Amino acid sequence: MAAATLVVSLVMSGLTFWAVNTIQQDARMNDNRFGSDLGLLLAANAAPMVAENDLSGLARFSGRFFRSTSSVRYILYADVEGSIFFGIPYSHAEIQNSLTIKRRIQLPDDYVPDSDLPFIRQHLTPNGQVTDVFVPLHQQHQYLGVLAIGINPNPTIVASSNLTRDVTISVFITIWAMVVLGNVFNALMITRPITELLVGVRNIAAKNFKQRIDLPLRGELGELIASFNDMAERLETYEEQNIEELTAEKAKLETLVATIADGAVLIDTDMQIILVNPTARRIFNWENKDVIGENVLHHLPTELTVKLTKSLYQMGSGDRQTQLNNANEATTDSNNEDADNSENLPESHSKSHFPTRDEFRVALSQSQHTIRVLLNQVLDRDRETVKGIAMTVQDITREVELNEAKNQFISNVSHELRTPLFNIKSFIETLFEYGEDLTEVQRKEFLETANNETDRLTRLVNDVLDLSRLESSQTYHLQGVHLNQTVEQTLRTYQLNAKDKGISLEKEIEADLPPVVGHYDLLLQVFANLVGNGLKFTKPGGKVIIKAYQLQSTSELSSPIPLVRIEVKDTGIGIAPEDKEAIFQRFFRVENRVHTLEGTGLGLSIVKNIIDKHNSRIYIESEVGVGTSFWFDLPIYQEKTVNN
Repeated sequence: MAAATLVVSLVMSGLTFWAVNTIQQDARMNDNRFGSDLGLLLAANAAPMVAENDLSGLARFSGRFFRSTSSVRYILYADVEGSIFFGIPYSHAEIQNSLTIKRRIQLPDDYVPDSDLPFIRQHLTPNGQVTDVFVPLHQQHQYLGVLAIGINPNPTIVASSNLTRDVTISVFITIWAMVVLGNVFNALMITRPITELLVGVRNIAAKNFKQRIDLPLRGELGELIASFNDMAERLETYEEQNIEELTAEKAKLETLVATIADGAVLIDTDMQIILVNPTARRIFNWENKDVIGENVLHHLPTELTVKLTKSLYQMGSGDRQTQLNNANEATTDSNNEDADNSENLPESHSKSHFPTRDEFRVALSQSQHTIRVLLNQVLDRDRETVKGIAMTVQDITREVELNEAKNQFISNVSHELRTPLFNIKSFIETLFEYGEDLTEVQRKEFLETANNETDRLTRLVNDVLDLSRLESSQTYHLQGVHLNQTVEQTLRTYQLNAKDKGISLEKEIEADLPPVVGHYDLLLQVFANLVGNGLKFTKPGGKVIIKAYQLQSTSELSSPIPLVRIEVKDTGIGIAPEDKEAIFQRFFRVENRVHTLEGTGLGLSIVKNIIDKHNSRIYIESEVGVGTSFWFDLPIYQEKTVNN
């Protein structure tokens, strides 16, 4: 019966698909062909009238054309700008005033004004599929606008829909006829054996393993009955062995629960603890407590007890149907509660009003950790009665810290962007409103300030993008880099700036220094940030030096691979000891202490991330009033060096 039903369904479905697909393809091709011919014919007659701006003649001609056929749904004429100047059944106002709505036509992206062929597309409407035809209007090789025609769906499509309906009904009637015949056959030939098997299965479920079925049947039912009797006999023989196996499985389950990373606590409906794994003991500080058999609410942290008490008692309150009835009775009252109170309920309460699963997020003040607690009902085999509650505890402290860091980063970026944007807007508004009252010098000063703020904004955006790219999982291809090239390029970039400030910018590069493993552009960015900071905080007459030399002493080497040390030293204002770790954080600026406004506070954070990408570490030595030195080590490039 199943095979026959499947064959009939496949055959009828195949015929339906073939018929409908064939009809739809033919109808679509006919609609396209008809629309193209109709559009070209109408455009050829309308183009001269449009060129002469003969709207009256165009209206009479289009009206006769529209009324002569039921296949056309609309006719629209638009000028070269896309503004509709005439349409049927839409009319254009005879008198234009300030309240007249100017309509425009939305042309397809693929529409080509210079084409001699119409553009055709089809789209679905509540009244069926409509074919849109867009025909460019040309007169003496001049583009006048576009003619848009809507073609009503072909009656063939309606006929195909009816055919689809009839074929579908036939398929369902055939299938159900086969099902009815199958039920009759089952009632006559299989009902009694199935009933006996059902009784036997219920006895087995009631642990009556002496149940046997004695019916003289052959075939598959006979094999099923024989297998049932054999199963009952085996169950009777191995009942005690099965109990031992269940005990072993329970031990395996307890071992598995003990090894999972999340905390797990199993409690019964009386709130007594049945099982707890080591992770939960560590989170709740139960390592030296015997909490098995104790009320869980007596041993949880205070913050968690307040959150969980109501939900635990609701979930463990007994019969599932009783809980559902109680929840339904409380629905009316809950709808009248204040909206703020409803927002404080767990998500499962607000949606289903039935506590089968709850989730809470609680910050523990004693341990300074944030945890997520998931509560799930443990139901019996029939999923009718609550047997207990499973509590899963996850330590999400790190997740919360990352979210706070992300929010802080966004807040800092917003703050840093707001200041230059406000300055730019203020000076531009002043120029716009009072520009004629300002002198030429004042206007230049305002424009220079706006330009400087724009540069500052650009640097901030570039720094944020660089930092975001460096902190992503993007990898960089490291290869041999000659430090002489990067240092020389840096000196050329900052030499003029150093000269203007009266600062000596020097280099001390060891002769015949071998290339190092690195990324040229990233290392150039490191030098630019470090040298730029040195020049910023060094007074006139000071010095900024770039050093590079190979480490020779084995006591200095922490790696078997020869290293090159790169240092950038200055004689600037120095960095206080309490700021040495913070300077590599985003938006931290030492200049805040000296009351300057330069910099974004991202430069050293970018440097740290670049050096991390080179599998190295940046170090700092500084003394207030004496100067600062940054240095890092890079391995010497070798042909067999593994590039990251």
